[in-house]
Amino acid sequence: MDAHEMHPDPAWDGDRRSARPDGIVVGVDGSDHGQCALVWAAREAERRRRPLHIVTAYSVPIFAASGLDGGYATVDDSVIREGAEAILKHAVDKVARYTIDVSASVENGDASGVLLEMSETAELLVVGTRGRGGFVGRLLGSVSSALPAHAKCPTVTVPLICADRLGETTQDKHIQAEQAKAGRGPVENIVVVGVDGSEQARVAVLEAAAQAERLAAPLRVICAVPQYSGSLAWVPAPMDREALFADIQLQLKAGVAWLQSHFPRLVIETRLLDGSPVDVLVEASRHVELVVVGTRGRGGFTGMLLGSTSDGVLHHAKSPVMVVPDRDDPRLADRSSFGPMLGAA
Repeated sequence: MDAHEMHPDPAWDGDRRSARPDGIVVGVDGSDHGQCALVWAAREAERRRRPLHIVTAYSVPIFAASGLDGGYATVDDSVIREGAEAILKHAVDKVARYTIDVSASVENGDASGVLLEMSETAELLVVGTRGRGGFVGRLLGSVSSALPAHAKCPTVTVPLICADRLGETTQDKHIQAEQAKAGRGPVENIVVVGVDGSEQARVAVLEAAAQAERLAAPLRVICAVPQYSGSLAWVPAPMDREALFADIQLQLKAGVAWLQSHFPRLVIETRLLDGSPVDVLVEASRHVELVVVGTRGRGGFTGMLLGSTSDGVLHHAKSPVMVVPDRDDPRLADRSSFGPMLGAA
């Protein structure tokens, strides 16, 4: 097939038997946010030498009829579908300059459900942080918040403030003002990953290391320790913060030795910082290529790194954010042989 031929699949039937993509999937809706996600996804597909599947989804609105006849009235499906196909055609044309195989489909159904099903076979999902609504409804926006928590594969959300670094423009005056305020400082070719001592964070670290290798970038491992709060009620009081930091630093060093054994050529640095994990990771996102987090922390030093923290990072990050779901990885088995682990008893 032509590498850039669009193949709109028929709407899934009740059994959803259409083929599921196994490469990189990006959701688009015609908004500037979707365009940024599309460009990032195309670049990533080229880096990984994987196919790119572009998808948009819609649900046909149904309105309760008023009057003596009762019943329901529906909008013409064909009109909405034609609009969706036009958006897909524009998206396929936009990525024609990349050396990748591209397919595209219009799906009839809830955007969250469509993307979650695709995540079962996809290698990576990519979405913007906010959409424009309209006929594609919730493809972006609320989906970009809900999707990372439930997807079966890693999810990358691309904020619109990244438009300039991706060679895109936006008419969003709020984003333009934010870009002007932030200035055009250099973006360092660095991948940042947040850790909290949970096993889920270690899974995220492995994915972050693989991504850093693809980008030929160093990996910066960040552990942020917030001030004493109820979330750290298990910490003995009075807490010797200096001793705590020394203990964490020792365990971070052991973690780096473990990671280096699996990625011997990767440049790895660690930063142990005092402060809120959300604030620390959002600040780090201002001048790096990517921030990586896990879906939820489990009893590490910073508590739920990817429960409330991940949600905060997703909403405020200035770089793309990759959320890595919890999953089995055989490389986790030998971590304990390299020394003490964060959060371990």
